[in-house]
Amino acid sequence: MKKIFVLLLSVLSVYAANAQKYISKNGHVSFYSSTPIENIEANNNQAASILDASTGELVFNVLIKSFEFKNALMQEHFNENYMESDKFPKASFKGKITNISAVSFSKDGCYNVDVTGDLTIHGVTKPVTAKGSISVKGETVSAESKFLVQPSDYNIQIPKLVEGKIAKQIEVRIDLTYSKM
Repeated sequence: MKKIFVLLLSVLSVYAANAQKYISKNGHVSFYSSTPIENIEANNNQAASILDASTGELVFNVLIKSFEFKNALMQEHFNENYMESDKFPKASFKGKITNISAVSFSKDGCYNVDVTGDLTIHGVTKPVTAKGSISVKGETVSAESKFLVQPSDYNIQIPKLVEGKIAKQIEVRIDLTYSKM
């Protein structure tokens, strides 16, 4: 009887721990570059993320080759010349929602959050701080954020020939829908 109780307690504690984790498999990431010469936008609907609601820990991965552009040649240049996608196939973020206690995952609503962590792009890792929001509606948790990235910070070389067509700072938008793990 004691063994059954210990086993049941172990199973319930694992379930309780997992109930605090959320996963997103088809998150949306986009970036936008605006210059007087040209606007560039790309979208990726294959971002994956895990959010631990009890600690605020957040991990995020996106395959670089999954970004889609309106112009196929632009997409080819992005992958081959700038991002070197074969050498650096993914971008990742590992961080934390620093004010996770402000979010009630058991109550519907929209909550402003502060996120801090390390963003890795093109093999370079830099600290990032961003504002965002988390919306809770029933069992579904959605997260949004917008922040700026400078390609030069991540050793992404922009040839002088197209330098005026690509902004010095690129706007990145994150839109994720999580479900309980």
